[in-house]
This record gives sequence, C-alpha cells and structure tokens, in this order.
Amino acid sequence: MLKTNAKYNLGQVVRHRKHPFRGVVFDVDAMFSNTEEWYAAIPEDSRPVKDQPFYHLLAENEENYYVAYVSEQNLVADQSGEPVDHPDVHDLFGDFENGRYPLHFQLN
Repeated sequence: MLKTNAKYNLGQVVRHRKHPFRGVVFDVDAMFSNTEEWYAAIPEDSRPVKDQPFYHLLAENEENYYVAYVSEQNLVADQSGEPVDHPDVHDLFGDFENGRYPLHFQLN
C-alpha cells in the first residue's frame, strides 16, 4: 500500500524552486496523476519522479495567472507573507490571514 504525506496544505502559499512563480495549493495528488503527454513534455533531465505528492496551484508570475501542476520536490514554502493575486483564489478560499488562505467549505 502506498502511503504518502503531503508536505504542503490546502490554502498554503508556495513557490517553485527553479522557476519564478508562486501559488496557492488548492488540491493534492498523493502521486503523479496527470497525462503521460504532460509528463513527456518535461525535459528528461528535469523530470520529477512520479511517486511523490503533486500539487495543483492557483499560480502567478510577473505576467500571468494560471493553474500549475508541480511535484513536491520542486516546491518550497513561500515566506514573503504576501497574498497571491490570482483571480480565482476567492472562489475557493477566504481572506488571506497569517500567511495562508482558509477554505470556504469543509472537506469530507
């Protein structure tokens, strides 16, 4: 049985280790759960292993807002204390407080 523990939580703000973007975690897959085409599009020398948590982020960079799918090994906690300006944040989360976003709803 596969047992993984996600390092980051829903509503937590994280940043990519290598690329200049940050985002809010809105979903977590215990291990890779995207398409093989998506995975194959990543250069082989920087392709993450599949058996780790992958995070769905409401992401932003200097120019755009988008949804990102990122392996745990490529994320770090964002320590800036700044909110994320992605326009969809308030569809899922309450107001930014204490460095994170609280969920609008209870999960089962």
